[in-house]
Amino acid sequence: MSPGKQASEREAAAPMAAGARLEAMRRRVRLSRVAVWTVIAAGPIALGVAVASTPTTVQAASPAKPTAVRTTAGAADPGGYAQLFVSTWLRSSADDATSAQARLAQSMAPGVELPDPASDAQSRPASVTAVRSAQRDGGAWAVTVAAQYADGSVRYYAVPVAADEAGASFAVTGAPGVVAGPARAEVPKSPYGVTVLEGDLSSAVGEFLAAYLTGAGEVDRYLAPGVQLTAVSPAPYTAVTVQQVSAVEEAAAAEQVPADGTAVRVLVRVEARDAGGRWPLAYELTLTARSGRWEVAALESGTAPDGGAR
Repeated sequence: MSPGKQASEREAAAPMAAGARLEAMRRRVRLSRVAVWTVIAAGPIALGVAVASTPTTVQAASPAKPTAVRTTAGAADPGGYAQLFVSTWLRSSADDATSAQARLAQSMAPGVELPDPASDAQSRPASVTAVRSAQRDGGAWAVTVAAQYADGSVRYYAVPVAADEAGASFAVTGAPGVVAGPARAEVPKSPYGVTVLEGDLSSAVGEFLAAYLTGAGEVDRYLAPGVQLTAVSPAPYTAVTVQQVSAVEEAAAAEQVPADGTAVRVLVRVEARDAGGRWPLAYELTLTARSGRWEVAALESGTAPDGGAR
């Protein structure tokens, strides 16, 4: 067959193939319409089945982009900075602006005048302590500082301090002002309402604290299994005497050591002695019963609600 005739046949076949494909598509559409009308005529139930059986194409959702979260570090408390400033400021004098204390005070608080104490003025403070810090807007702080003098008197100063966003630099923005001291908060009622008389428990805590504070014996022998406590070293006292034991739980006051595993919380007031005198101290302990004896399960670090011995 000549090439020309072959090309003519191919050109004629192309429209025929396209027409066949078009006819097939039309046939599928007609069949789909017939099926739908048939389902509708059959009722809602058949329609529901037909819809349920229809294949569904689900496109996977593109993963959400992570949301950027900006975190801000906690603002640094400038209490120590204000404490140092008040200490140097009170020890400075306008008559000697070149002294080390005056130069430090001026570098911490540019523009704040130095005091001008009289020659017979109250002696310099024995100690200066920051007692309260309050954060304000825009990086500003108000710090209350207590200055205690050798005669026992205390004077409180309010110091305005500015801090940068990172809390890495500070500056005193104005002269300190003398203010009233913080009010005394109401002391909550002590939870240690059960009186523990002399007995196994008071003996156990007395021997433990003697070992803990005077080095008289090993601390480990008074501890519950798994508990680790290290005695104060070097031992600060030569003798420790129990003055009073109070407990939260009634089991601590029982005449006999209760069943194994019983735990009680106690407040022990003691009198400690050294070469310098006697010192009233208080300790909060947790004890557990085991094999007919009391063992120390925890030594709470902190202060007892009622203070020291009376």
